[in-house]
Amino acid sequence: MEVMTTAARIRRVRANNPSALTGTGTNSWLVGEGRVTLIDPGPALPDHQAAILAALAPGERIDRILVTHAHLDHSALSRPMAEATGAPVLAFGRAEDGRSPVMQALLADGFTGGGEGADTGFAPDERIRDGDRLDLPAHGVALEVLHTPGHMGGHLAFALGDVLFSGDHVMDWSTTLVSPPDGDMAAYMASLAQLSARRWSGFLPGHGEAVADPASRLAALTRHRLQREAQILSALQERPDTATGLAARIYTDTPTALLAAAARNVLSHLIDLASRNRISAEARPSLTTHYHPV
Repeated sequence: MEVMTTAARIRRVRANNPSALTGTGTNSWLVGEGRVTLIDPGPALPDHQAAILAALAPGERIDRILVTHAHLDHSALSRPMAEATGAPVLAFGRAEDGRSPVMQALLADGFTGGGEGADTGFAPDERIRDGDRLDLPAHGVALEVLHTPGHMGGHLAFALGDVLFSGDHVMDWSTTLVSPPDGDMAAYMASLAQLSARRWSGFLPGHGEAVADPASRLAALTRHRLQREAQILSALQERPDTATGLAARIYTDTPTALLAAAARNVLSHLIDLASRNRISAEARPSLTTHYHPV
């Protein structure tokens, strides 16, 4: 357990679920003292649940469980933890909630793909929305709910003053996977712009270490996505290609095992570019659909 000092006491408990997509593991955050808020209970691992409960001081209890998004590495432990503590689970909604009209249209058109790690059985006890404020008893402060879609349609972040629990939207160790139909590049870019309009002292993400310079990190992530978009457009000018083919051409330094995830990121760019009439598709979006420049 790691303890951080802010307006309210913050404790991090890291799950033992390291991987190429989770880094060193999922960060679960305990916020406050006495009546404690748990942000992202994490994967359904009994040893992780035990570690979270062990991090509580004598007499403390978890009275609220917040979930940034319904991916199994963030939300799967929410129901067992709720049953163990009696605390309600709060989130934007189910795994499928919050999808943009573009993503809903893709699904209606028979689009398949994405959904990696989606917790399809997740259902919160209470739904929360952008702008909601959740008081922290005994601290005189509140968590502000921010809707930050992109990685997932229902992704939320939670602001404690100028400190943001950023979930998977902004991390320091890696860029964010944006995999349709759950991931939406247009929404992701809009959420980056939304966060960039405010001043932050630090981000506490769902994986990895704290982001010490949020403004620089947000600028770097925005620049990275714009550069990737330019690479895709340049590659399509050379010859039409698929998301899978483009990933192999563009992600030349990426390990083979991660090229499938890279292709889904490319597909999210392609869908966004097609919606802006920058490129055209030969068929409905998929990893094997050929795209052409306009």
